[in-house]
Amino acid sequence: QVQLVESGGGSVQSGGSLRLSCVASGYTITNYKMAWFRQAPGKEREGVAAIVGGGSTDYADFVRGRFTISQDNARNAVAVYLQMNSLKPEDTAMYYCAAAAAWTTGYCLSSDRYRYWGQGTQVTVSS
Repeated sequence: QVQLVESGGGSVQSGGSLRLSCVASGYTITNYKMAWFRQAPGKEREGVAAIVGGGSTDYADFVRGRFTISQDNARNAVAVYLQMNSLKPEDTAMYYCAAAAAWTTGYCLSSDRYRYWGQGTQVTVSS
């Protein structure tokens, strides 16, 4: 069983920064591919950033250059971070950490690829 727990959300002013954290634990969690998604009220969930593998990452165009995803592996746990800089009001959303088994296929920023999800952490950016 894979468990994901996010933290680090909060309220900031436009131009500010936040760092989200996700602790993932479970059997062979280090073999999983990790990503961050977000969902604003009334909108569909959208991919934000993903660890592709081999140290590679991918980002949605609307956060590229402002957000950075990173990952630290321990023996039976993984910590995934999302450093968010130059935040805008349109970044306001619930942010979710997600995990997919390494063998799954599909676009890395598509929610369909991910089986395990955290409970989410709220990010609110005021103008």
